[in-house]
Amino acid sequence: METKTATIKRQTDQSKLVLQGQTGSFEIILTEDNPNNIKGVFNLILKELKKGLIQFELTDDKEDMYHHICKEYIRQLNAEMTTIYEELERHELLEQVNGAAAAGAPEVGEKQDKG
Repeated sequence: METKTATIKRQTDQSKLVLQGQTGSFEIILTEDNPNNIKGVFNLILKELKKGLIQFELTDDKEDMYHHICKEYIRQLNAEMTTIYEELERHELLEQVNGAAAAGAPEVGEKQDKG
């Protein structure tokens, strides 16, 4: 499992939760009610999850409303990602990374014990 950083970008007109992924960062706008933004970010995270289990950890010094909201959101997101990763693994839907199978997925030609 790899732990990635999450930060809060506070601006006067808009605040965002920034999740650092393997291929870039994902921004969830906290000051708008936009479910499509959250769905889009979640879909991008799912693509990265196929390469290996990741978790996010909030790095933030300011204990305000955004801090507490993001901390809870990340806690729930990490739990959901663990569940989804286990399902991907169970259904052999993980991608191979750097020529090796991701997290226990069988190598090409390798038999997997179904027991």
